[in-house]
Amino acid sequence: MNYKAILFDLDGTLINSLEDLADSANEALKKHGFKLHPADSYKKFVGNGVRNLIKNASPHGTDDSVVDKILEDYRIIYNKNYVNKTRAYDGIHEMLDNLKKAGIKMGVCSNKPHIPTNEIVKKLLGCGYFDVVFGEREGIPRKPDPASLIEAAERLGVAPSQTIYVGDSGGDMESANRAEMLAAGVLWGFREQEELITCGGKILLASPSELVDFITGADRD
Repeated sequence: MNYKAILFDLDGTLINSLEDLADSANEALKKHGFKLHPADSYKKFVGNGVRNLIKNASPHGTDDSVVDKILEDYRIIYNKNYVNKTRAYDGIHEMLDNLKKAGIKMGVCSNKPHIPTNEIVKKLLGCGYFDVVFGEREGIPRKPDPASLIEAAERLGVAPSQTIYVGDSGGDMESANRAEMLAAGVLWGFREQEELITCGGKILLASPSELVDFITGADRD
């Protein structure tokens, strides 16, 4: 298969945002008198939208109205601190450079809110790589629903079957398969290899350069 486009998840795939997410959520939880969590715990909390992040971090059975208040505080805190410690993973910029040179169209599809997603992409990854950047938007279902992936492929002018979706979670793998894209799981992200395989990851990447190698090999087929 000659793949023409690659869509990426953001957190845990292109950027390591774990500490900023954890610091912001913990500050919001502390304001409400709740238990704080070590940063590694947030690897399991993230990935299904910001409200679910806060709900997962809050004590079991916390009333929805309280979750909403914590979420409101979290948004204010995170919007001030989202690039304090967040950085692109090693090798990501080189990967993007090489994919662009290979003529691959690229985009981002994340469950992170739409505005921070775009701002982080611009600040940490640059404006020259991606023709479409989608975060969570009102009226568009979150991953693992494939709607945003399918819309992104349409924007790029490619068929889903010619597209790879790269992510770090089982939900990402499910999204890719439901969109009829190739599901590529990264092993440097927030989740474990077993989850990626169980949820339908078709290829696993140990480093960003392996994606370039895969595309180069695909182009020769």
